[in-house]
Amino acid sequence: MTARTPTQIARQWLDDFDAALTQRDIARVLSLFGEECYWRDMIAFTWNLKTLEGPDEIQSMLDATLGRVAPSNWQLDGEASEASEAGGVVEAWFTFDTAEARGKGLLRLKDGRCWTLLTVMRELRDFPEPSGLQRPMGAEHGANKARETWLEARQREEAELGYQRQPYCVIIGGGQGGIGLAARLRQMNVPTIVIEKNPRAGDSWRNRYKSLCLHDPVWYDHMPYIPFPDNWPVFAPKDKVGDWLEMYTKVMELNYWSSTECESARFDEASGEWVVEVNRDGERVTLRPKQLVLATGMSGMPNVPQFPGAETFEGEQQHSSQHPGPDAYRGKKVVVVGSNNSAHDICAALWEHDADVTMLQRSSTHVVKSDSLMEEALGPLYSEQALQNGIDHHKADLIFASIPYKVLPDFQRPAFDAIRERDADFYRRLEAAGFLLDFGADDSGLFLKYLRRGSGYYIDVGACDLVANGDIKLRSGVSIERINPHSVTLTDGSELPADLIVYATGYGSMNGWAARIISQEVADKVGKCWGLGSDTPKDPGPWEGELRNMWKPTQQQALWFHGGNLHQSRHYSQYLALQLKARLEGIPTPVYGLQDVHHLS
Repeated sequence: MTARTPTQIARQWLDDFDAALTQRDIARVLSLFGEECYWRDMIAFTWNLKTLEGPDEIQSMLDATLGRVAPSNWQLDGEASEASEAGGVVEAWFTFDTAEARGKGLLRLKDGRCWTLLTVMRELRDFPEPSGLQRPMGAEHGANKARETWLEARQREEAELGYQRQPYCVIIGGGQGGIGLAARLRQMNVPTIVIEKNPRAGDSWRNRYKSLCLHDPVWYDHMPYIPFPDNWPVFAPKDKVGDWLEMYTKVMELNYWSSTECESARFDEASGEWVVEVNRDGERVTLRPKQLVLATGMSGMPNVPQFPGAETFEGEQQHSSQHPGPDAYRGKKVVVVGSNNSAHDICAALWEHDADVTMLQRSSTHVVKSDSLMEEALGPLYSEQALQNGIDHHKADLIFASIPYKVLPDFQRPAFDAIRERDADFYRRLEAAGFLLDFGADDSGLFLKYLRRGSGYYIDVGACDLVANGDIKLRSGVSIERINPHSVTLTDGSELPADLIVYATGYGSMNGWAARIISQEVADKVGKCWGLGSDTPKDPGPWEGELRNMWKPTQQQALWFHGGNLHQSRHYSQYLALQLKARLEGIPTPVYGLQDVHHLS
């Protein structure tokens, strides 16, 4: 008897799954899943970002949602395949429908039963985006005495929105995250205003230290709708990114209020709307949106450590976010507190400008060389080779999202084991210089460190060689005991002269912005943003299985958080935009599994 092909195995499973769901036979549905199984849903069933782990959690979700969702028409999308690296795991793309939406997903089968299942909402059935066959005409043919040109319509909209007509959504923060989300909402016809304190879109990039470049490659970093051109550099310099964002904001027709600062926001329970007070270039404006999104960056408020004697220091002190670059510090003695991305970038630029620079490494850091990260970890999904293999960034985003966070360490560890072996000499030289290295709490590497804590790593683009050979001086395992007028005393009793202290000490939780703009009560109500509950350093348990509060409903009605790197902002903005569009159109959005709050910040 001929063995069944992966496509035949996957089609049979989908047919059985479709039939069991249609008959509301949850016991039969569960029989199609293995003992170890995961179902990650992005708003298609749960109106939430939710990973169900194990048959009991899947049963509870289906008990609560199946009648309302009415899923149907589960179809293979292309041929299934056998994952060579996973030993007999069948992978299959599929499409499906629900009562309200159209969806897509990725299935992994072990021994004929489901191991991982991803279901995502792609579009609301009655509200497709105006693209392809639905694209707008643009020109209005025929004669019309009341004709309004495109420019006149845009100028009218800009004059009215926020004054005669209220936006449905206000996004606070006009960096790449706020811009990308606003573009999606624009295409979904959700009236939106973006609030940005800087004078120009892209200034959040332009204002950083002069040597800053993206550490993630171009294939990973596209914005929604308009990918970077084929000749865009692999690692874009900050000012080039800033110019792209400014262009993007204009051509995507965003209602972008620059030179505008949000002074306060409060939710009016009676009216079900926010009261947002902004200062628009000196003009006080009150906005009353139904939905408020904080897109102030994944990192939140700058962490500036408080050291005794700081007020006596006669030189300069800066957080890395305020550091202008190295030009003014030639010949100066500089102490950089921290050992992650910004610390290395700043130290290297200062060394290039002949400063005497010392890095204070207080705890161990995960370091991975940029080219190794590209080839061993990112390359299979985000690279020219991936494109040649038929994996564009849309497909890559879903493949990465289909791996449940619970098992992601197992997927990542082999790549970082290969990197450790490939770059063994590099790591030996760093350790010989006294640098404290790690590969994460469970050796799972960079992405897990990023998801768990958003810190503790450096993608090496050259600074590590300067550390290894002593050009950048290193003091590891110590911190500042106190600051003196012209020096710092370290916790080992030694003293370093200093003209400049740079605190490359990271950022707090995003809900620090909620505390500043709304109230501490609301910040505590929604709790900590980011982290998985992995019970590893800076990511306290209990296990939550999804990033806290990001791109999904929070414990505060109509308050959302949006951020992350360019890849996450691009991918997850689609689900956040769909949640907001559904609420605008009055589609019922009962949230299954709204997260509990375990940590306040």
